[in-house]
Amino acid sequence: MKHKKILDVIDSPDDLKKISENELSDLSKDVSSLIKSTVEKKGGHYSSPLGVVDLTIALHYVYNTPHDKIIWDVGHQAYSHKILTGRKMNFHTIRQSGGLSGFLKRTESIYDCYGAGHSSTSISAALGFAHARDLKGDNNKVIAIIGDGAITNGLSYEAINNVGIHKTQLTIILNDNSKSISDSVGALSKYLARLITNPTYNQTRKKVWKILDKIPLLKNFGKKILRKTEESLKTFLTPGGLFEEMGLRYIGPVDGHDIKGMIKLFKNIRNINTPILVHVVTKKGKNSESAENDSIKYYSLSGSENELKKEIISYSKAFGEIVTSAAEENDNFACITAAMDIGTGLSSFKKKFPKRLFDVGIAEGHAVTFASGLSCEGILPVIALYSTFSQRAYDNFIHDLLLQDLPFILCLDRGGIVGADGPTHHGVLDISMFLSMPNIIIAAPKDGNELRDLFHTALISKKGFVIRYPKGDCIDYQSDKSPRMISVGAWEILKKGKKCAIIAVGSMVDMVLKNYTKISKEIGYNPCIVNARFIKPIDKKIISEIYSNFEQIITIEEGAQIGGFGSFILNDANLASYTGKIKVMAINDDFVDQGNRSDLLKICGLSVEKLIKEIKK
Repeated sequence: MKHKKILDVIDSPDDLKKISENELSDLSKDVSSLIKSTVEKKGGHYSSPLGVVDLTIALHYVYNTPHDKIIWDVGHQAYSHKILTGRKMNFHTIRQSGGLSGFLKRTESIYDCYGAGHSSTSISAALGFAHARDLKGDNNKVIAIIGDGAITNGLSYEAINNVGIHKTQLTIILNDNSKSISDSVGALSKYLARLITNPTYNQTRKKVWKILDKIPLLKNFGKKILRKTEESLKTFLTPGGLFEEMGLRYIGPVDGHDIKGMIKLFKNIRNINTPILVHVVTKKGKNSESAENDSIKYYSLSGSENELKKEIISYSKAFGEIVTSAAEENDNFACITAAMDIGTGLSSFKKKFPKRLFDVGIAEGHAVTFASGLSCEGILPVIALYSTFSQRAYDNFIHDLLLQDLPFILCLDRGGIVGADGPTHHGVLDISMFLSMPNIIIAAPKDGNELRDLFHTALISKKGFVIRYPKGDCIDYQSDKSPRMISVGAWEILKKGKKCAIIAVGSMVDMVLKNYTKISKEIGYNPCIVNARFIKPIDKKIISEIYSNFEQIITIEEGAQIGGFGSFILNDANLASYTGKIKVMAINDDFVDQGNRSDLLKICGLSVEKLIKEIKK
């Protein structure tokens, strides 16, 4: 007879509240098992979601969601939240086309009160929720959960600074999964946590405050003594002094896998109407021995259904090899990353040149301004960011680097469609963003060898230089080839032809070249194919020849249509009084959903079939 899992009877937080506290540890195992089996097969985040299963159960057991608002930072921690809020039957569709989002999404469930894919937004948003509640006269509770990585971002501290001056109910849970609870301090800190959250203690505290208010001579002095005593205990026994100084009541550290203990704690603090920070210590990869032992390796999995049949190097890995090789010959540059040294391919560089790799944490704005300081002193900064995260440093690029004409290299990984991570992670806005900035060079290689050449060119140029490349397989890359200099702005004519000139950017070059025979056959002649490896500046010589000799121009790019490369060419063609037809093939003015990368490119109209159709028009 098949064992009936406790999870089988849980379809909502209301169902969760009906089971006994003694059954919750078994429920935790059920939820963890579902996460493991699904992610191991389908792919997705792994160690982080497993680390917060117990915390999630405790939160939904105590708080009255969706009336009470639970706001998850980043969102990939919220897999167990999805499972417990009516989505367990569809959990196998997570990150798939038409399936559940890998992050939080307001349109997906009433329990997802706030969407998030980029980090460090939870506290700011939660404060907004809290003030909206107060303005409407409601009584719901607001809880923000933020990780120890996300809290390093400046946005988090801006929010905490603001929270501290507004004495309203808001609970911030710091999910600390980078260290274990200290045995030497644990017992004392647990006692302190119980003491300062105990209803009797808090009622007595309020009464003492009121009594002191009635005794003018003791009012300020007495409150000061009591406050100092409480703060001294917390500073001595806990690491929460900073948060106390910023106006939050600090509680912890708390064992994030003691479900009963957390339930008692949350019940005690639920009705305290001041900002509280609860420091919860969890273990990444909980209930998975492999993930517990190596949470970085198991941060995310590709999934058995998505495993490649042969080893193909990615653009990220190729970049890592290129920059490491260049560093052996050139000691005048340093690399900067924002908590993404593995994701951006810099692991090998970090091992070989640890003093030349600066991981600034989840702080893209700081990364760029820090780079400006290096550049001022003659060290060329190589900034490695995902395209989507570069958006968070827009002003820093303009004000701190470009306006001061400081040399830098920005290596933009995952430019274009990224696939399963969806709209928060697609890198489709970077071309439009950087094209609007003066004093910048923007390039996109057609393959791995050209990536090496463009990086070599950027090292020599002494300019602000952006190199954009896609997620996925790196085509035509030989690691033993020597780099060559490319003249800044120089395009490449790959196929000579007539009537129509197809100007392709980056990843689109390969798509057009691979289908050249099919295109020529379908349209009845051989078109010209141009590799626009420089998005800015454009090749004035080649573009002038195109204006003079071709009646039709088609630009194709894996980026936003508005303000993109095609728009840039349209403007230039207008200034040149070009009388032929121009068609811009790019991503329409909309957010792209999650799904398989190749499928999404077709949905966005970036396919050979659509290209042929446009030429025939």
